[in-house]
Amino acid sequence: MGTVIVLLLVAVAAALAIRQMIKDKKAGKSLSCGGDCSRCAGCQSNQKSASDNTGK
Repeated sequence: MGTVIVLLLVAVAAALAIRQMIKDKKAGKSLSCGGDCSRCAGCQSNQKSASDNTGK
């Protein structure tokens, strides 16, 4: 009986996590690159160097 309860709790937690991931994806939030470098901390260094090059 305890195994079934734990299994149900894990299934509910997984379902909630998947639901949140779907909501985040629809809202434009994602852990992977969405192609919007203005919001990406990794791409900001590239933007700075690109703007430095265009300003010279």
